Order: sequence, then structure tokens, then C-alpha cells
Amino acid sequence: MLMVEGLLILACLIPAFHFADGTWPAITASGLFTFNIGLFLTVSFHGAHRITDKRLAYLLVVIMWVVLSLFGTLPYLSTGATTSFANALFESTSGITSTGATIFSAVEWLPASILLWRSMTQWIGGFGIVLLVLALVPSMGINKYSLYTAEASGADNTGKQTTSMGATVRHTLGVYILLTCFFIMVLWKSGLHIWDAVNITFTNISSGGFSIYNNSLEHLTHTQQYITAAIMLLSGINFSMLYYFLTLDWKRLRNKFDQLICYLTTFLIGAVFAILALALKMGYSWADAVRCGIVQTISVLTTTGSLVADTSQWWVPITFLFVVLSLCGGMAGATTGGLKTMRVLILIRNVRKILRDRLHPRSVNPVRLNRKPVSEDIITNVMVIFMVYAAVTFVGIMLLMLSGINATESIGAAIACITSYGPGLGTSGGFGCYADFTTSGKIICTLLMLLGRLECLTLIILFVPKFWSRG
Repeated sequence: MLMVEGLLILACLIPAFHFADGTWPAITASGLFTFNIGLFLTVSFHGAHRITDKRLAYLLVVIMWVVLSLFGTLPYLSTGATTSFANALFESTSGITSTGATIFSAVEWLPASILLWRSMTQWIGGFGIVLLVLALVPSMGINKYSLYTAEASGADNTGKQTTSMGATVRHTLGVYILLTCFFIMVLWKSGLHIWDAVNITFTNISSGGFSIYNNSLEHLTHTQQYITAAIMLLSGINFSMLYYFLTLDWKRLRNKFDQLICYLTTFLIGAVFAILALALKMGYSWADAVRCGIVQTISVLTTTGSLVADTSQWWVPITFLFVVLSLCGGMAGATTGGLKTMRVLILIRNVRKILRDRLHPRSVNPVRLNRKPVSEDIITNVMVIFMVYAAVTFVGIMLLMLSGINATESIGAAIACITSYGPGLGTSGGFGCYADFTTSGKIICTLLMLLGRLECLTLIILFVPKFWSRG
């Protein structure tokens, strides 16, 4: 993966030469250094023994995300985009985890090579580092399914695997690349420059939200904004499901209908509320209210973070709704952050089951998903993830306040980083950024991004003493 990352950095030489931004020496040095470190490690450990300990899967996943984030700081530091390591690590981690939070207040002044690097980190991170590894490396020397599920954001493990792990990953990657190429062409044909089309597609299909303009999507035509909304909406759907749709595999497609219906219903409810609030409360015309309401609701639900307007100036109930939607997120197996629709649906149906059991103690009321009973193990896991997610968010808010950030900013930043949404509240919301945060605050946000992308448990489990014991 370091070799791949090095090649991606070197790909930034294309805009560096085309736009003559003067960064080619720094980009070349950063790319070659990263590639050679990866090559050295590959050659040095070529004959390593296979390891069967499942704990290694958790360790490898965390190491890959952390190491790639660290090496991702090199283009920022070497080109002078920022001289602060904390800032560079924040931006790099935000890109790799497809969060979209930024420390740059004026991205239009950044070199073209850095703009492409930001977009590419989100495109790779949106798909999933581990999934990319499984797609590129035929033999990992470790149980592939353990590695696949350790990076929980890329896994949909509510049912049995009906195809081989390699086939599942290849299908997912194929759909991801196909949709990327398709939407680049669509945006290009809509009148956008190919440079804009590439960057917008990379950052929105990955549910990332980085932009090459200070006002995000506001400068686009209404048609282009709707096209971008379609990109974000598809990015929130399980990619295996998209593959089954493209291959007309209706039998397997039906096994995920519950999640899709919940995802689309949540979007419709949120969009209707936002449209009515914008038109009736804020004085938007109905056409603008429909456009802004639809595009922004999709952006929030998929935790993309792209903006069609300065949402920090919107009515407070709309902002609260957006916070709730970002916590929900899209479907499992998509590029989005948040809790995922699947887990929210299981939580709601488990509450319904408990209420029914209270009324009819002798009746059997299993929690069902796609007409099949959900095992108690999965329900317990969902409950645990929900509680850990809430606890980590609370601790993050407290730590941010202790670092000198006010309560509103702390709440917004913690939720925005752990859900991978990006924009927070206050100065970090809307078209704002995290530049004014303290250094310790930025480090806390960086950790929250990693925790959110790995859905907390993968990283937290490394701090359990028993994890390191030989027993």
C-alpha cells in the first residue's frame, strides 16, 4: 500500500506540470520516498511466514490506516501547503478516512498538485484501504474474511458470504471504478472542465466532501448540483447491491431491500422537512428550496459534507436534523460513515420487539431483517457498537472542551469527525474550517476520524490488555 500511495503522489505531477504550480520537485521527492519505503519493506519481508492469529487482522487494519495517513502528510509539508505537522496529519487523515474536515480556509490558493492529492486520498479511503489490499494482493498470509470484517465500514456481515472473498472485493471495486468513470464523463458533458469533473467525482463518490473551491458546490449549475447529488446518493448504497443490480441478480438483490427502503425513506423524510423549512421559514423560492433541500439532505445522510449553501446560516432545527442524519449514515457496505442504516434498523426493530414482548410475554417476536430472523449475537454486537459509539462521542466532546474549544464547536466537531461528515458547528461549520482549533483539538479530531472510520471497536480493542496476552 505504501508503494501504491507513492505512485498516487507521483500522479500529482500531472497537474503540477500542467498548471505549472512549481511543486514538482517536492511531489517527486515525496512520491519516490514513499514508494521506496514500501519497496524496501516488500523485499525485506518477502519470505515471511503465514500468521493465523486473528488478532493480527485488527492490528494490520489500524497500522495500515495510521501509516498511510502519516505518509500522506509528506505532500502537504514538502510543498509548503502547511508547515505544521498537526495540520498536515489532520488534513491527511481527513482525506484517507474520507471525512472532509479541513484546516485550509482558502483551498483555491492551494497548488493544483495538492488539490488532486486531497481528492485522491478520499477516493482511495472511501473504497477502503483493506478492501483495496485484498483486491491487489492475492495472498495475504492471513484469513481474508477476518481482515475484511475488521475494517467494519466496508463489511456487511449480517448474512453468510455467498461468494468468495476475492470475488466480492473485485465486484465492489469494479462497480466503484465504473461509477467513477461514468460520473466524470457526465459532469464533463454537463459543461464542467475535466479537472473539476475529476475532483468532484473523486470526493463525492467516496462520501468525502473535499472541494477545490472555497464555496464547495455552490458555484455549480443547478443541473450539475443534481448530478452530484446522484453521485452521493449512489455512494450511500451497498456496492454489492449495485453490482447485483447491474448484473440483474434479483435473487441476491432482494436480500438487502430492507436496508435500501430504510435508507431511501430516511432521505425522503429529511428532504421534505428541509424543503418545507427552507421555503416556509427561511424565504427560499420553492425551486431553490427543493434543490438545496434534496442535495444537502443527501450530502448529510451519506456523510459526504459537500455544500450547496452556507448551512451554518440555516434555521437551527434544520441543523439539528442534519446532525441526526449524519449519525445514521448510509447503508453498510457503502462509502459512508455514521452508524449505518442496517444497525439503525436493527436497533429500531429490537425496541419494537421488546415492547411487543412486554404486551405479549408468551409470543415469539424475533427481530427480522429482509424477512429473516436476526441472530442474538448480531443484535448484541449492534447494541455494543451503538453504546461504544455514543461513549466515544461523549468523551471526544469532553476532551475538545478541555482543550479550550467552546461547547458548540466541540459538539459539532466531535460528531462531524466520528461520523466522517466533516463540517461541524460554528466556525467549523458551513464554508468554515478547523484552522482556529488548538493543536491538541486537531489531534483529538484526528483520532476521532480514525475511530469513526474503523467504527471504534477495531481501534479500541488494541488497548485491551488481553489483546496482547499469549493466552
